[in-house]
Amino acid sequence: MAGLVVSGTQVSYIGQDCREIPEQLGRDCGHFAKRLDLSFNLLRSLEGLSAFRSLEELILDNNLLGDDLVLPRLPHLHTLTLNKNQISDLEHLLDHLAQVTPALEYLSLLGNVACPNELVSLEKDEEDYKRYRCFVLHKLPNLKFLDAQKVTRQEREEALVRGAFMKVVKPKRCDAVVRHSPKPPSDQRQVTLTMLSVSEQASSGDDAASPEDHLQYTPLPSVSRELTSHRGVLAKGRYFYYGRNSEGNRFIRDDQL
Repeated sequence: MAGLVVSGTQVSYIGQDCREIPEQLGRDCGHFAKRLDLSFNLLRSLEGLSAFRSLEELILDNNLLGDDLVLPRLPHLHTLTLNKNQISDLEHLLDHLAQVTPALEYLSLLGNVACPNELVSLEKDEEDYKRYRCFVLHKLPNLKFLDAQKVTRQEREEALVRGAFMKVVKPKRCDAVVRHSPKPPSDQRQVTLTMLSVSEQASSGDDAASPEDHLQYTPLPSVSRELTSHRGVLAKGRYFYYGRNSEGNRFIRDDQL
């Protein structure tokens, strides 16, 4: 195969723009390969990986793997790198790895949305990354290295106590649909808010709806009042200033008053 590099039990098939693992690669190398490097390809599926039952190291950096990632059971795998892919659901991935890679000790997820750091978003900071590490160690307590950093004893202890509470929950998006009554009685506008989730709107398939039926909710009035239509109150009042709370009084002695 063009682009295939074999050195002992190490197999590399890098930068070949393949969208799936070639069947020939599994037939020729699956029975002896212990280290497999498939970096810099266009992989979206790992269907052909079932031929590599003896893998100990798997490198999948710079591919297009997403949340539908499925690994076969690899009982000897201790190193897995998934840097710079398209993984966003951290908990789903960790639950899957706990089932199919019981011997996993080294995991790297840098460059994925699931790994919150400045490589993904400038809005993330060190505290976000610490919470992420704590949650990963809660799910995979046998890890020795995470994202090229050694797991410390303090991190393990914290994961036992707080790891379950470090999960980041994303709120479900919803759109508010505002419908105005055609004839509002007695100058009072009747506004009905119907909360429709994005998934419900997609499944409805109502593409012919008018723009007025899908207005974005806003707390502001739909139209501005006229300058002569107001309900303000004008009155007079008295206020006596004693200077008790003035900052300047701190520098004036009593005998100077």
